[in-house]
Amino acid sequence: MIGGGYVGVEFSQAMRRFGSKVSVIARNKRLMSREDEDVCEALRSLLEDEGIDILLQAGVKRVSGKSGDSVSIVVEQNGNEKVLEGSHVLVAAGRTPNTEGLGLELACVELTDRGYIKVNDQLQTTAPGVWAIGEVAGSPQFTHISIDDFRVVHDNLNGVNHTTTGRQVLYCLFTDPELARVGLSENEAEERKISYRLFKVPMEAVLRAHTLSETRGFLKALVEADGDRILGFTAFGVGAGEVMSSIQIAMLGGLPYTALRDAVLTHPTLVEGLIPLFSSVASTHNAADPALSKTSAA
Repeated sequence: MIGGGYVGVEFSQAMRRFGSKVSVIARNKRLMSREDEDVCEALRSLLEDEGIDILLQAGVKRVSGKSGDSVSIVVEQNGNEKVLEGSHVLVAAGRTPNTEGLGLELACVELTDRGYIKVNDQLQTTAPGVWAIGEVAGSPQFTHISIDDFRVVHDNLNGVNHTTTGRQVLYCLFTDPELARVGLSENEAEERKISYRLFKVPMEAVLRAHTLSETRGFLKALVEADGDRILGFTAFGVGAGEVMSSIQIAMLGGLPYTALRDAVLTHPTLVEGLIPLFSSVASTHNAADPALSKTSAA
């Protein structure tokens, strides 16, 4: 597996569970390198526990053979070369838009410097009456975003002003257990110099996880330092995508985190884990207390 992002991680676990011996070659120092460090470490531990060989900060120098028959890959890692041999190679090192040779220039449809179709926030191209949706338009590479792109175009064609500006982008990695995130991660908050309070509990704190015999992972949320607004949520654990949706709805409705903390939620369910999560930090707006808040300087 060449690539340690979403596709590489999902397929490496799937292929391992089908019975293959799997190696993941990633050029960054962590898997899923854009995620928070605790997420990256949890995913690395998950794959290694399943017997997947992970090579980080590794570059591919040469590939020979034929995928599906016999393949040899020369990898350079920390100045040393290593040869990996196997039956198949899957390249998951990023995607490029398939816009070459379509004659778009004849229709006055312009491309970005990365080859995506240039669109505005209503997904209109530079050619009158021509629209683009999904990954070819540079939208985040998720099916649910492409579906929303359709709704944006459909509404505008029918006279309803609908834009992509400010929409929530949800992330879900369908490993077992899942990783799901909405809103700000810790990395993003610190990059933007946004102060926040961190709430975090292990999945062991969620009673439903015990009944499912799957207590790996954690829940964590970012709440604004001087208020009760939820800034972001990350779940790594069983049913993470479903739990995330509850947080997304609360964020869309502008609910404070205390509304979830004090709610009566069905027992035993995974969503019930939001109660211990949001009870894990004292209710205070004192951003000066280092035990209760984090900033970009933390």
